[in-house]
Amino acid sequence: MTTVIDGKAVAADLREKVAQAVAKIKEEHNVQPALAVVLVGEDPASQVYVRNKHTATEKSGMRSIEHKLPETTREEDVVALVRNLNEDPEVDGILVQLPLPKHISSDRVLNEIHPDKDVDGLTEVNAGRLMLGKDGLVPCTPQGSVILAKTVKENLSGLKAVVVGRSILVGKPLAMLLLAENCTVTMAHSRTKDLAAVCREADILCAAVGIPRLIKGDWVKKGAIVIDVGINRIEEDGKKRLVGDVDYGAAKDAAAAITPVPGGVGPMTIACLLRNTVLAAARRRGLGAVEV
Repeated sequence: MTTVIDGKAVAADLREKVAQAVAKIKEEHNVQPALAVVLVGEDPASQVYVRNKHTATEKSGMRSIEHKLPETTREEDVVALVRNLNEDPEVDGILVQLPLPKHISSDRVLNEIHPDKDVDGLTEVNAGRLMLGKDGLVPCTPQGSVILAKTVKENLSGLKAVVVGRSILVGKPLAMLLLAENCTVTMAHSRTKDLAAVCREADILCAAVGIPRLIKGDWVKKGAIVIDVGINRIEEDGKKRLVGDVDYGAAKDAAAAITPVPGGVGPMTIACLLRNTVLAAARRRGLGAVEV
C-alpha cells in the first residue's frame, strides 16, 4: 500500500523542535533569535508568504522583523537596507522575498546578504559551500524534500535518485543534498532524451521542473519514493486547482511513498526557514551546537 507523505505533520514536528531549541537558547543564553524579512512591492502572493512567515516565526518564539518597501524603491536603497541588517548584531537571519520588482537585480541584492545570515541559502557563498560539502545554510525547499524522503527510508545511501529540474533554487541544491546522503544522483530536465526511461531508474524520483503532471504514472519505478516539488495552478473542469509536476493519481499506484500537492513539500519550506534561522543564531553568536 502506498504511503502518502504528510508534509504538514512533518513540518509541524520540525517547527516544534525549532521552538524547543529557541526556548533552550533563551533560557541558557538570554538570547532571542530574530529573522528580518524584506518585502518590496505589493505582489499579493508575496504578501501572503511574508504574513505566513511572520506568524510562524513568532509562534516558534523568535522575533520577526518586517521591512515593507514600496514598489518604486530604488535598488540602492534595498541594498543599503540589507547592508544595515548585516551589521545589526540582533538580526540572525535575513530573507528578501522574491520576486523583486523588475528594476531591481535579485542577484545583486541576494549576494549582499551576509552568508551567515542567508537563511534562504541563496547567496553564491552558500551555494559554493554546498557544492564543496562544507557547512553552510541550505535552501529550504530542497532541505525539506530530503527530510520528507528520509521519513520513508532513514538511510538513503546507495539509492538511485533522479532529480527532474535544474534550477538554482531547487534542482541543483537538491542534487547536492542527495549526493551528501550517498545517493547516486542523475540530474534530468524537460529536454532530457527519453526522460521517461531515466525516471524509471529512480529509487527516489524528485520532480521540480514546473510543468503540470509532466511525470506520468508509468514513469515511476515500482516501489519508488516520489517527491513532488511542483506547485502549478491550472484550470480543470471549470475550476482552478493546484497540481504538482507528477500525475499523482497514476503515480500513486506504483510508488511506495509519494508527496501530495498541496500538503507535501510546501509546508516544509517555512519549517526549514525557521530551522535555518535558529541554526544561524547559534553559529554566529557562538552558542554551540543546536539539535533541531
